[in-house]
Amino acid sequence: MSETGKGIAIPDEVVMSKIYLIRNKKVMLDMDLAELYEVETKQLKRAVRRNISRFPEDFMFELSDTEFTDLRSQSGTSSWGGVRYAPMAFTEQGVAMLSSVLNSERAISVNIQIIRIFTKMRELLSTHKEILQKLEQLEKKDVEQDEKLMLIFEYLKQLEKAKQGELEYRSRELVGFKQNKKK
Repeated sequence: MSETGKGIAIPDEVVMSKIYLIRNKKVMLDMDLAELYEVETKQLKRAVRRNISRFPEDFMFELSDTEFTDLRSQSGTSSWGGVRYAPMAFTEQGVAMLSSVLNSERAISVNIQIIRIFTKMRELLSTHKEILQKLEQLEKKDVEQDEKLMLIFEYLKQLEKAKQGELEYRSRELVGFKQNKKK
């Protein structure tokens, strides 16, 4: 749990559960941010629309009806029912910009926590990427070693066939003149 300014404490898990992947971007929705800032969603939207020049497409975008329906069905939550307007989705930069638009102590301290969580998530993803790359390298080495082992087994099979052929050759019945040995 992160302590934000003036004793405001929101568990990191709560904030993380409100981060979605939409259009290949990690975003937070206006209604979730409004809840965290303890303001009405319409107040947040109004403030954003008054300062729309601060929110380019890579900071904030409105979800299409299809995206919103898909998101609702994925989360299995019906608490979003009755939404009249398309939700706004804010990227990490958009969330940072919100603190200047809302200009309240709570907005500033909640934003600090959200930005820290975005940073943690980015670091975790970076670490996971490194681990995945190392696993890929190990797999490649494993495949190379498997190929080398298969080659060794093939040589062993050929050697075994050669020995078997030599054994059969030695134990064959000899053809030709045979002398009876007398005792």
